[in-house]
Amino acid sequence: MAEKLTFWFDATCPFCWQTSRWMKEVEKVRDVEIDWVPMSLSVLNDGRDLPADYAAAMEAAWGPARVFARVKQDHPESVDALYTEMGTAIHPGGNGGRQGSGAYDDIIAEALRNQGLPATLAEVANTSDADDLLRGYHATAMEAVGDEVGTPVLKLGDTAFFGPVITRVPTGEEAGSLFDATVQLSSFPYFFELKRSRTESPQF
Repeated sequence: MAEKLTFWFDATCPFCWQTSRWMKEVEKVRDVEIDWVPMSLSVLNDGRDLPADYAAAMEAAWGPARVFARVKQDHPESVDALYTEMGTAIHPGGNGGRQGSGAYDDIIAEALRNQGLPATLAEVANTSDADDLLRGYHATAMEAVGDEVGTPVLKLGDTAFFGPVITRVPTGEEAGSLFDATVQLSSFPYFFELKRSRTESPQF
């Protein structure tokens, strides 16, 4: 029987993207079933005193997150493919780090079109219409893992973690081995954190 996992993501986060691509590789070599759920760095950082450039990036990140909240509600079967579509355009496509409201509108529109989803879903990107919905999805991640984290959040069984944070995407059995190790760590209820300083950026 497939192991059920929950993966909370923000489409604009490059580290989250790398971890999600690892999980797509895991799907090929392990019997897993992943529930893709939006969360939001914009919600996480709402009201915080941020440097100007990061604040502008958080303003931009609202758009994709709001759209994913509406898609999760209305077209849950499409979240996985839409994340792949939009994330590919943002990260390997060299469009990450945009700043300001509406910065990802073109990517949102094209991704919805390519996935055959209603163009009207994009309308929530620059309004607060989907904010309660988004905050609700985000809250499920915080309830699972605590609020001193970022994206991604991965839940395995009854245990959720921030991460794993990876800069490269393993494939084949290497992806499976990393997954096995993550599952093993999650089986210890007293294990909480393992961390070191990053020495490289995500390698798309």
